[in-house]
Amino acid sequence: MSTDASLTHDGLAPKGHGRVLLIACGALAREIIALRKGNGWDHLDLQCLPAIYHNHPEKITPAVREIVTQNRAQYDRIFVVYADCGTGGGLQAACDEMGVKMIAGPHCYSFYEGNDAFAALDEVTSFYLTDFLVRQFDAFVWEPLGLSKHPQLRDMYFGNYEKLVYQAQVKDPELFEKARECADRLGLEFEYRFTGYGDLAAAIGEA
Repeated sequence: MSTDASLTHDGLAPKGHGRVLLIACGALAREIIALRKGNGWDHLDLQCLPAIYHNHPEKITPAVREIVTQNRAQYDRIFVVYADCGTGGGLQAACDEMGVKMIAGPHCYSFYEGNDAFAALDEVTSFYLTDFLVRQFDAFVWEPLGLSKHPQLRDMYFGNYEKLVYQAQVKDPELFEKARECADRLGLEFEYRFTGYGDLAAAIGEA
Protein backbone atom coordinates (compact mmCIF):
# COMPACT_ATOMS: atom_id res chain seq x y z
CA MET A 1 0.00 0.00 0.00
CA SER A 2 1.31 3.45 -0.89
CA THR A 3 2.01 5.80 2.00
CA ASP A 4 2.66 9.54 2.07
CA ALA A 5 6.37 8.78 2.42
CA SER A 6 6.50 6.39 -0.53
CA LEU A 7 4.47 8.71 -2.75
CA THR A 8 6.69 11.62 -1.81
CA HIS A 9 9.91 9.87 -2.69
CA ASP A 10 8.86 7.46 -5.44
CA GLY A 11 5.92 9.01 -7.27
CA LEU A 12 5.09 7.21 -10.48
CA ALA A 13 7.99 5.78 -12.46
CA PRO A 14 8.71 7.66 -15.71
CA LYS A 15 7.72 5.74 -18.85
CA GLY A 16 9.88 7.40 -21.50
CA HIS A 17 9.66 9.67 -24.55
CA GLY A 18 6.42 11.18 -25.80
CA ARG A 19 4.95 11.85 -22.37
CA VAL A 20 4.49 14.74 -19.96
CA LEU A 21 6.46 14.84 -16.71
CA LEU A 22 4.95 16.48 -13.64
CA ILE A 23 7.48 17.65 -11.05
CA ALA A 24 5.54 18.08 -7.85
CA CYS A 25 5.69 18.62 -4.13
CA GLY A 26 5.26 15.34 -2.29
CA ALA A 27 2.38 16.91 -0.37
CA LEU A 28 0.37 16.81 -3.62
CA ALA A 29 1.18 13.24 -4.62
CA ARG A 30 -2.10 11.62 -3.56
CA GLU A 31 -4.17 14.34 -5.17
CA ILE A 32 -2.26 14.22 -8.45
CA ILE A 33 -2.50 10.44 -8.60
CA ALA A 34 -6.25 10.63 -7.93
CA LEU A 35 -6.70 13.19 -10.72
CA ARG A 36 -4.55 11.14 -13.08
CA LYS A 37 -6.57 8.00 -12.43
CA GLY A 38 -9.98 9.67 -12.39
CA ASN A 39 -9.42 11.47 -15.69
CA GLY A 40 -7.54 8.75 -17.53
CA TRP A 41 -4.45 10.93 -17.87
CA ASP A 42 -2.17 7.98 -18.50
CA HIS A 43 0.28 10.11 -20.49
CA LEU A 44 1.31 11.95 -17.30
CA ASP A 45 4.28 10.75 -15.25
CA LEU A 46 4.98 12.05 -11.78
CA GLN A 47 8.18 12.72 -9.91
CA CYS A 48 7.93 14.22 -6.43
CA LEU A 49 10.30 16.13 -4.22
CA PRO A 50 10.16 15.63 -0.44
CA ALA A 51 7.18 17.41 1.08
CA ILE A 52 9.38 18.57 3.97
CA TYR A 53 10.86 21.11 1.55
CA HIS A 54 7.90 23.21 2.67
CA ASN A 55 10.05 23.92 5.72
CA HIS A 56 13.15 24.52 3.56
CA PRO A 57 11.98 26.46 0.47
CA GLU A 58 15.56 27.31 -0.48
CA LYS A 59 15.91 23.68 -1.60
CA ILE A 60 12.97 23.72 -4.02
CA THR A 61 14.37 25.68 -6.98
CA PRO A 62 17.72 23.85 -7.31
CA ALA A 63 15.97 20.48 -6.91
CA VAL A 64 13.42 21.30 -9.62
CA ARG A 65 16.19 22.57 -11.88
CA GLU A 66 18.12 19.31 -11.46
CA ILE A 67 15.10 17.14 -12.34
CA VAL A 68 14.31 19.25 -15.42
CA THR A 69 17.92 18.95 -16.60
CA GLN A 70 17.96 15.18 -16.06
CA ASN A 71 14.64 14.53 -17.82
CA ARG A 72 14.25 17.17 -20.51
CA ALA A 73 15.32 14.87 -23.36
CA GLN A 74 12.88 12.12 -22.31
CA TYR A 75 9.68 14.19 -22.38
CA ASP A 76 7.75 16.32 -24.79
CA ARG A 77 6.76 18.65 -21.96
CA ILE A 78 7.54 19.20 -18.30
CA PHE A 79 5.12 20.90 -15.91
CA VAL A 80 6.08 22.02 -12.40
CA VAL A 81 3.32 21.43 -9.84
CA TYR A 82 4.67 23.89 -7.31
CA ALA A 83 3.40 27.36 -6.62
CA ASP A 84 5.93 29.94 -5.40
CA CYS A 85 5.98 28.14 -2.03
CA GLY A 86 8.30 30.59 -0.33
CA THR A 87 10.94 30.78 -3.08
CA GLY A 88 10.51 34.53 -3.44
CA GLY A 89 9.95 34.30 -7.18
CA GLY A 90 13.06 32.19 -7.66
CA LEU A 91 11.18 29.13 -8.88
CA GLN A 92 9.21 31.10 -11.47
CA ALA A 93 12.42 32.73 -12.72
CA ALA A 94 14.09 29.31 -13.04
CA CYS A 95 11.09 27.86 -14.89
CA ASP A 96 11.03 30.82 -17.27
CA GLU A 97 14.74 30.34 -17.91
CA MET A 98 14.31 26.61 -18.57
CA GLY A 99 11.19 27.09 -20.70
CA VAL A 100 8.84 25.04 -18.52
CA LYS A 101 5.48 26.08 -17.07
CA MET A 102 4.40 25.93 -13.43
CA ILE A 103 1.13 26.20 -11.58
CA ALA A 104 0.07 29.74 -10.71
CA GLY A 105 -0.28 30.99 -7.17
CA PRO A 106 1.71 31.84 -4.06
CA HIS A 107 1.15 28.45 -2.36
CA CYS A 108 -1.09 25.38 -2.38
CA TYR A 109 -3.63 26.94 -0.01
CA SER A 110 -4.28 29.53 -2.70
CA PHE A 111 -4.71 27.20 -5.66
CA TYR A 112 -6.81 24.75 -3.63
CA GLU A 113 -9.13 27.62 -2.73
CA GLY A 114 -8.89 28.94 -6.27
CA ASN A 115 -6.33 31.70 -6.79
CA ASP A 116 -8.90 34.37 -7.61
CA ALA A 117 -11.07 33.45 -4.63
CA PHE A 118 -8.09 33.28 -2.27
CA ALA A 119 -6.81 36.68 -3.40
CA ALA A 120 -10.17 38.18 -2.43
CA LEU A 121 -10.02 36.78 1.10
CA ASP A 122 -8.75 38.76 4.06
CA GLU A 123 -7.56 35.96 6.29
CA VAL A 124 -4.19 37.06 7.63
CA THR A 125 -5.13 35.58 11.01
CA SER A 126 -5.97 32.14 9.59
CA PHE A 127 -3.74 29.07 9.74
CA TYR A 128 -4.36 26.57 6.93
CA LEU A 129 -4.24 22.80 6.77
CA THR A 130 -4.83 20.57 3.73
CA ASP A 131 -5.60 16.84 3.75
CA PHE A 132 -1.88 16.10 3.65
CA LEU A 133 -1.07 18.44 6.51
CA VAL A 134 -3.89 17.08 8.64
CA ARG A 135 -2.52 13.57 8.19
CA GLN A 136 1.04 14.77 8.82
CA PHE A 137 0.30 17.44 11.45
CA ASP A 138 2.75 16.13 14.02
CA ALA A 139 5.58 15.61 11.51
CA PHE A 140 5.17 18.93 9.69
CA VAL A 141 3.86 21.31 12.37
CA TRP A 142 3.98 20.05 15.95
CA GLU A 143 7.44 18.47 15.98
CA PRO A 144 9.35 20.97 13.80
CA LEU A 145 8.12 23.82 16.00
CA GLY A 146 9.25 21.97 19.13
CA LEU A 147 5.76 21.95 20.64
CA SER A 148 5.99 18.36 21.81
CA LYS A 149 8.86 19.30 24.13
CA HIS A 150 7.95 22.92 24.77
CA PRO A 151 4.14 23.31 24.60
CA GLN A 152 4.46 26.77 26.16
CA LEU A 153 5.73 27.97 22.78
CA ARG A 154 2.28 27.50 21.26
CA ASP A 155 1.05 30.98 22.12
CA MET A 156 4.26 32.53 20.82
CA TYR A 157 3.82 30.84 17.43
CA PHE A 158 0.04 31.03 17.12
CA GLY A 159 -0.98 33.88 19.39
CA ASN A 160 -1.74 36.15 16.43
CA TYR A 161 -3.90 33.56 14.67
CA GLU A 162 -7.65 33.37 15.27
CA LYS A 163 -8.76 30.26 13.42
CA LEU A 164 -7.56 27.11 11.72
CA VAL A 165 -9.04 26.64 8.25
CA TYR A 166 -9.14 23.05 7.05
CA GLN A 167 -9.19 23.03 3.24
CA ALA A 168 -10.46 19.52 2.50
CA GLN A 169 -9.67 17.88 -0.82
CA VAL A 170 -11.81 14.82 -0.07
CA LYS A 171 -14.75 14.33 2.26
CA ASP A 172 -13.34 12.13 5.00
CA PRO A 173 -14.96 12.11 8.49
CA GLU A 174 -11.75 10.89 10.12
CA LEU A 175 -9.70 13.72 8.62
CA PHE A 176 -12.42 16.18 9.66
CA GLU A 177 -12.20 15.07 13.27
CA LYS A 178 -8.41 15.08 13.23
CA ALA A 179 -8.38 18.60 11.79
CA ARG A 180 -10.71 19.77 14.56
CA GLU A 181 -8.37 18.19 17.10
CA CYS A 182 -5.47 20.09 15.50
CA ALA A 183 -7.37 23.35 15.98
CA ASP A 184 -7.98 22.47 19.64
CA ARG A 185 -4.30 21.69 20.16
CA LEU A 186 -3.36 25.08 18.72
CA GLY A 187 -6.04 26.91 20.68
CA LEU A 188 -7.73 28.17 17.52
CA GLU A 189 -11.29 28.32 16.22
CA PHE A 190 -12.04 25.70 13.61
CA GLU A 191 -13.44 26.24 10.11
CA TYR A 192 -14.07 23.45 7.63
CA ARG A 193 -13.94 24.37 3.96
CA PHE A 194 -14.35 21.74 1.24
CA THR A 195 -12.26 23.01 -1.67
CA GLY A 196 -11.79 19.81 -3.63
CA TYR A 197 -8.79 20.15 -5.93
CA GLY A 198 -9.39 23.80 -6.78
CA ASP A 199 -7.17 25.14 -9.55
CA LEU A 200 -4.95 22.06 -9.34
CA ALA A 201 -7.25 19.99 -11.56
CA ALA A 202 -7.46 22.64 -14.28
CA ALA A 203 -3.71 23.27 -14.23
CA ILE A 204 -2.85 19.59 -14.63
CA GLY A 205 -5.53 19.21 -17.28
CA GLU A 206 -3.87 21.96 -19.31
CA ALA A 207 -0.52 20.23 -18.87
